[in-house]
Amino acid sequence: MTTAVTNLPTLRLCTAGSVDDGKSTFVGRLLYDTKSILSDQYESVERVSTAKGLENPDLSLLVDGLRAEREQGITIDVAYRYFATDKRSFILADTPGHVQYTRNTVTGLSTSELVIVLIDARNGVIEQTRRHLRVASMMKLSHVVVAVNKIDAVDYSEEIYNQVADDIRTLTDELGLNHVDIVPTSALLGDNVVERSAKTPWYDGPSVLEILEKATPGAENDSVNRELRLPIQIVIREHSSDYRGYAGRLTAGAVEVGDTVNAGGREAVVAGIDSPEGELQRAVRGQSVVIRLDRDIDLSRGDIIAGSDLPEPTNQLTATVFHLSEIPVRLRSNVLLRYGSATVRARVDEVIERIDAPQGGSEELVLNDIARVRVTVAEPLPFEQYRRGGRVGSFLLIQPGTGDTVTAGLID
Repeated sequence: MTTAVTNLPTLRLCTAGSVDDGKSTFVGRLLYDTKSILSDQYESVERVSTAKGLENPDLSLLVDGLRAEREQGITIDVAYRYFATDKRSFILADTPGHVQYTRNTVTGLSTSELVIVLIDARNGVIEQTRRHLRVASMMKLSHVVVAVNKIDAVDYSEEIYNQVADDIRTLTDELGLNHVDIVPTSALLGDNVVERSAKTPWYDGPSVLEILEKATPGAENDSVNRELRLPIQIVIREHSSDYRGYAGRLTAGAVEVGDTVNAGGREAVVAGIDSPEGELQRAVRGQSVVIRLDRDIDLSRGDIIAGSDLPEPTNQLTATVFHLSEIPVRLRSNVLLRYGSATVRARVDEVIERIDAPQGGSEELVLNDIARVRVTVAEPLPFEQYRRGGRVGSFLLIQPGTGDTVTAGLID
């Protein structure tokens, strides 16, 4: 088994595709060919595969750990796996293919910097392919790899690959996906997954792993160098020492001691940054810190410390939403909206456009609906357009009675 690599850039990625496109086998192939599994794990796969009468080891068993998944031969949840090469380490989410599990795919994409979309070479671009690429576009992923899988099942046909690749380029151009790599693969036999294959002499590009090792989507997705955003979780006061600090997690940008920031519409200078490890000179996106200012400003939970002026607070917004729950949201019913650390009463007033509604429903949002909506909130907030790489511009809708999260939204 390969020892975890340290001090190398970690790439977060996920797989997506229709059911039976070979996603779990593809992930199993990555794990096996990069020597990221224990020998007894592979021996177990060989025994089970032989018992099933399979000619080749069923590498999907390395990923589909739930008994129900193994029995059905499908993946029904997001399965996270970690592997590494001598060039970098990876965190990979294998997402379900069935349309009813699109919410799991949204979850996987939301935490990933790159997505691998698998397509069965025999079927080409189908509706689920369009759905996954559409979601990737909406979530502003800057790098997409399309694996035209099961190329062995069409006798490594260059003509079939070219036709599928042309259809993919037409679709990704329509969706505005700019960085797209298309690779002919066989997850079952290993062609062009980790090593380049001699069986596709007409393809002179890199293998999927070579693409992953060199990918730099973080340079485009990362918001470390963008404007500071720190939603305040709690105000910490200590009267005996006159200490006042504003605690939260940086969702965008960076902050240094001495920076001038916007806090509650007023300018202030950062006098200090505290963390569990002690005082810091600088903090960046993802860190949880306490910021001390050079002046007392009346701030509370839900307020934002920013690098410059925030947008004017408003009580209306338009957004693209992904409905994640079996609990529907009826139009004009009461919900809670969580934006940053602020939670306010809200309602979905109108569905402007149904981008994808597999189950229909004119007066409500139901499981797996993707739609553009207009929302009204009871208290104005400084809403911003969604940015990839941070939590800026994203929100959740929550059922008031149960506290269940039902919908995720990206502000237009």
